[in-house]
Amino acid sequence: METRKIEVPVMADLFAKGEKPEYLFWVGCAGAFDDRYKKVVRAFAKILTHLNISYAVLGKEETCTGDPARRAGNEMLYQMQALQLIEVFRMYEVTKIITICPHCFNIFKNEYPDLGGKYEVISYLQFLNRNMEEGKLKIDTDSLKNISVTYHDPCYLGRANDIYEEPRSILKKLTGNLVEMKRNRSFTLCCGAGGGQMFKEAEKGDKEIFIERTEEALNTDAKVIATACPFCMTMLTDGLKYKNKETEIKNLDIAELIAQSLEL
Repeated sequence: METRKIEVPVMADLFAKGEKPEYLFWVGCAGAFDDRYKKVVRAFAKILTHLNISYAVLGKEETCTGDPARRAGNEMLYQMQALQLIEVFRMYEVTKIITICPHCFNIFKNEYPDLGGKYEVISYLQFLNRNMEEGKLKIDTDSLKNISVTYHDPCYLGRANDIYEEPRSILKKLTGNLVEMKRNRSFTLCCGAGGGQMFKEAEKGDKEIFIERTEEALNTDAKVIATACPFCMTMLTDGLKYKNKETEIKNLDIAELIAQSLEL
C-alpha cells in the first residue's frame, strides 16, 4: 500500500497568514528525534488530517518541556526551559495542547500551572476515544479482529493521571481480543525508563525491569503489545529483541493501530 503524504501545518506559518489553529499538537523530543517514534507522530498527524482538525505544530520552535531535567534533579534548568516555552505559547495564544507523550502531558497539565502556564491539556488517547465515541472517527473493526492485543499502562498516564479506560475502550473497539497482563492499571509494572531512568545506567539487581515487564507481556500470548509512550515503546522493543521475539510479536502505538485500521 502506498503511503499517503500529508502536509503538517506549522504555527508560525499559520500566524503569518492571520490564522489561529484550535490545537497545538505537541510532538515532543522522541517524536522529533527518535526514528521509531517519528512513525507514531506521522500516524497521529494523519488521523488529525483525516478528521479535518484545526491544529499546528511548533516545528523548529519546539524545545524540551524540561521534564527530564526536573526528574533528574536539575530544577533550575527545568524552570528555564519551561518559562521559555510558556513565552512561546503566549506569543501564539495557545490554549489547547494535544500530546502523544505522557511525560509531556503530565508536566503541562500538573506542573506548568505553578509557573503561570495554564492550558487545556489533552492526551491523544482521550482525544481519539472521544472522537470514536462521538462517531467522528469510524474505524475498520475487522483489521485486528482476530489478533490478540495486550496493553501496557504508562505510569504518567495511569497512576499519575488516572487515564486507564480510554486506551482500553479504543482497543476493545479495534479488537475483540484484548488480554490483560498480570499487573495492570494502577498495579502495572513500570517499563523501567520513567523518572529520568531512561538516561542512566541500570542499578545493581538480579533482573532489569524492562525484561520482567516484557516477560509479563509475552505470558499473555498476545501478538501485539500496544503502548502509548515513547519511553515504554523503547523499553519493550528492547525487551522483545532481548527475548528474540521481535519478528513474531509487534510493539505498536495505539495511534498506529488506528491509522492501520483506517489505511492511512
